[in-house]
Amino acid sequence: MLKQTLIATAITGATLGGYALIAPSQAAVQNGAEARGFMLTNADGERVSLRDFKGKTVVLEWHNPGCPFVQKHYNSGNMQQTQAAAKADGVVWLTINSGAAGKQGDLTADEARAMIADQDFNSAHYLFDRDGRVGKAYGAKTTPHMYIIDGTGMLVYQGGIDDKPTANQADIPGARNHVTEALKEIKAGKAVSVASSRPYGCSVKYAS
Repeated sequence: MLKQTLIATAITGATLGGYALIAPSQAAVQNGAEARGFMLTNADGERVSLRDFKGKTVVLEWHNPGCPFVQKHYNSGNMQQTQAAAKADGVVWLTINSGAAGKQGDLTADEARAMIADQDFNSAHYLFDRDGRVGKAYGAKTTPHMYIIDGTGMLVYQGGIDDKPTANQADIPGARNHVTEALKEIKAGKAVSVASSRPYGCSVKYAS
């Protein structure tokens, strides 16, 4: 019933639980705007709604395990370390796969659970967005593509994980991790000094 209500309301473009809901053909969400609500299924088959985390800082990470730019950050442990630091500060991290069936990075739930365990993910949920509705609503273009929603439900960062747009792990130590720095500023009650950056990586493998 909840799913039906959420989807039905989403089409109206109304709000629910403090978040604007996703409506078809909406423009990508902008910084300073209310984050768009969504409900997706995680790797354990559970329904997860953004409104479950109302009042908390939330990081959205777009993911494709077949993408060399994603592999750079996971094979080095950089993404897991960034996730762990965020988690320690009470931040909710949601990893989202908007890849369509049959395209690069497409995973079954079993494959996703195995990957999460093997690579020691520290995100709260691994979510499937197979029809790409959430990814397109946020304007996610690459993997990774990062977004931060503050405790008031406003989008305060969108862009790359860092300022070294390469697939080379050797570039990580000298990079500015935009997500880590933004989360520090949010925790300190400051405005995010770098609120947007150019995302880099593989294109999100939408169905169309």
